[in-house]
Amino acid sequence: MPDGAHKAEAQKAQTGNRNAPMAFPAPLAFYAAKSEETRGRLVTEAESSVRTPFQRDRDRVIHAVAFRRLKHKTQVFISHEGDHYRTRLTHSLEVAQIARTLARALQLDEDLAECIALAHDLGHPPFGHTGEDVLVECMAPYNGFDHNAQTLRLLTKLEHRHAEFSGLNLTWETLEGVVKHNGPLIGPLARKDEPLPAAISEYAESHDLWLDTFPSLEAQAGAIADDIAYNNHDVDDGLRAGLFDFEEARTLPLIGPALKAAEERYPSAPRDVLIAEAVSDLIGAMVEDVLTETRKRIAETAPKDADAVRRAGRALVSFSTGMEQDLDGLRAFLHANMYRHYKVNRARSQARRIVKSLFDLFFTEPETLPPEWRDRYEGADEARLARIVCDYIAGMTDRYAMREYRRLFGVEFDG
Repeated sequence: MPDGAHKAEAQKAQTGNRNAPMAFPAPLAFYAAKSEETRGRLVTEAESSVRTPFQRDRDRVIHAVAFRRLKHKTQVFISHEGDHYRTRLTHSLEVAQIARTLARALQLDEDLAECIALAHDLGHPPFGHTGEDVLVECMAPYNGFDHNAQTLRLLTKLEHRHAEFSGLNLTWETLEGVVKHNGPLIGPLARKDEPLPAAISEYAESHDLWLDTFPSLEAQAGAIADDIAYNNHDVDDGLRAGLFDFEEARTLPLIGPALKAAEERYPSAPRDVLIAEAVSDLIGAMVEDVLTETRKRIAETAPKDADAVRRAGRALVSFSTGMEQDLDGLRAFLHANMYRHYKVNRARSQARRIVKSLFDLFFTEPETLPPEWRDRYEGADEARLARIVCDYIAGMTDRYAMREYRRLFGVEFDG
């Protein structure tokens, strides 16, 4: 049979069975974001002859300095505790893989979903949420700190790779998806009744990102892929680190049944293999649950295009109620037994001291900043200095922050 006939047969089979494996990407659904219909970039550029606008966005994110730094920014564990735990980079790659799977199954633009997934954590400071907590405290008098807003600052201002503009000059759809991947930021549908972060409100003055609506389905797929990835890899890392054991894990929702099933299938398999099998099965189960629930919501809402998705009034990419309840139970266990484990608390305590000490030193003695950062301060007021120090620290990797702390305070670390 000719190659074209093979492709036609594969696509025909897929339309007859929505759950059948997709050998070839299906045409985009009418509710997908279309690269040819992009609202464009803040600074107009000539289009590429070989890549769509969303492909170019993805490639710019991958080549960004901030993306490379994710290699040495950790999630839960500090970098020197082991090479096998997830970092922000490996997490972002896992999120991108799941986002592409969801996008392909839902006939969305895979490149846009992947780009948003790869970019979503760029604004995180060193030492995970602990580093963010410290910067939130330090920046409270100076318009605050928010990792999502910091991502926008990186993408639109702090990255310097192009002669004609600051930042990466990404498309409207990518920036909208990164900023709103968790939903509307203002208006009655916003998840939090909090002031809009300064970096986002400032950017919105020149580039309206529709902050009161939901984002595209591609962005929603990236957001739920983040949930799937971090819940599963935190279970994986927690078990491997011995923060909780198999007996405890067997009692948990979701991971318990997955572990039991893996042990029944492979009774003689090593412990690490059983963990990997269980996590793999659980990711698959979560993806299937999201696809089933999302198709149901799309059918109920019947959006005619991507903008109708934005105005739908609720997220369309979602877990089922039952899966969400099980996830709540799993999250509660991880919070109590992993994120607040005494070993993790010790690492958090060390990280807090590092970030707070660095901020205080650079803020009170800006002459200790590296020349390229000190030059930005010359003639600036106190608020501007605080933001410069914040940008500098937020861009650090865990190991660079520890190195700076060691240089400036003469402190050595164990491990």
